[in-house]
Amino acid sequence: MSLENANSLLNELQIKVQSRDIEGGKSALARTKIAMLDFPVGNASTEAHTLLSVSALELGVLLSVVDQDLDAFARNVSQLKAFYAILAVSSNKKCHLLGLNLMHLLVENNLSEFHAELELLSSEEASTPFISFPVNLERQLIVGSYDEVLSAGSHVPDQSYTFFMENLLQTVRDSIADCLEVSYKTVSIKEAVDIMKFDSSEELIGYIEESRDDWILEGNILCFQPPEVGCKASDIPSMKVISNSLSYATELERII
Repeated sequence: MSLENANSLLNELQIKVQSRDIEGGKSALARTKIAMLDFPVGNASTEAHTLLSVSALELGVLLSVVDQDLDAFARNVSQLKAFYAILAVSSNKKCHLLGLNLMHLLVENNLSEFHAELELLSSEEASTPFISFPVNLERQLIVGSYDEVLSAGSHVPDQSYTFFMENLLQTVRDSIADCLEVSYKTVSIKEAVDIMKFDSSEELIGYIEESRDDWILEGNILCFQPPEVGCKASDIPSMKVISNSLSYATELERII
């Protein structure tokens, strides 16, 4: 395929992605990938075709984020990394796309691969906002600074990061909710909204209806279901057990 035709396909794909036309973008990406199979190898035009392939795959990654398709995201990133690593192709979107991959690994809680990916980056790449953002998030998650993680949602380096932040915030809020229900018997709606960093009580109520149907709303107070009787240490009749044990010990001593 000629460079002119390849560029035409790439331009079409870019327009579809920018307009968030998911179905049109998928069609354009599929045709572009088929065209990539005909790109020449081993001559002067190889570099130009390679840069076109990289641009197509980068757009494919962004399209999968718009489509919220994590499987397609992983496939496109895998293909893209081969071009970045093996062919050492330079791209101004490289840190942006690799930063998105780090966000994906955080959402999947795949911290071993997260750190392996970081090792492949130069210090200059790691210092960019696209990379430093997920790195700081990972550190905050490790030390349990959930409040900082929740606040980070309004400071993403690019709009494409929002999808992964929403998934990560859901995980963090679930962890905070677990702590709330074992730490308090009741809490006011206002306090719960502040602690869980919701923008309104309606958002909190929506979360409760979807994820915490065992929580009870009584006016402006949120009540947590008590644990089942018998599952707490306080439910064990410890004084009676100790008394019986001492009696058995005394009787045993008399027998001996």
